[in-house]
Amino acid sequence: MPLNASRNSLVLPILGLLVEQPAHGYDLTTRLRERYGHLPVTRSTVTTLLKALDKAGLVSARPPERVDNRPPRTAYQLTAAGLADFRRKVEAGVRDTPAASVDFVMAVAYVGVLPSEHASSILSGRADRLDQELAALSQLPDGDVLEVHMLEVAYWRTIVAAEVTWLRTLVRRMRTHEIAWPVRQIDQHGRADA
Repeated sequence: MPLNASRNSLVLPILGLLVEQPAHGYDLTTRLRERYGHLPVTRSTVTTLLKALDKAGLVSARPPERVDNRPPRTAYQLTAAGLADFRRKVEAGVRDTPAASVDFVMAVAYVGVLPSEHASSILSGRADRLDQELAALSQLPDGDVLEVHMLEVAYWRTIVAAEVTWLRTLVRRMRTHEIAWPVRQIDQHGRADA
């Protein structure tokens, strides 16, 4: 897959939607726009990404099908390699992205693809990392500078603290099973599905 395609912010949600069900480019474009209005989505970008993902072996194209009088459309489905890549992307996005980032939002949207215990451990680790970021923000010398010149520091402290609180609450709810988690099916080869 071209480097620029693999880093496109639409790759993760495209793979996530294909975990739910196979789809053609037009359907994916519509669903992406409905769910993620903050992302710039065009049909041509989705089609280009699907072709790149297909070439990389992460999705596979089904034979084109005609529905009613519409032109034939090629639906794509996730491959085993695509599902493994998707899980890696979700895990990295939940663990490594900056606080309050779109990349974190996209990753946490699909955290249910990971086993609950693993997801809660990663989320807890993220909260610990952000606690360290908060501690570093507390060390900034804002006493010698007019508050008006340090508003961004106060803002960022508030944002990071809010995310830490949200993460700790989410982890508690996951660990007490207050949040229902997808049941993983095991196939005939002993592999868990999405």
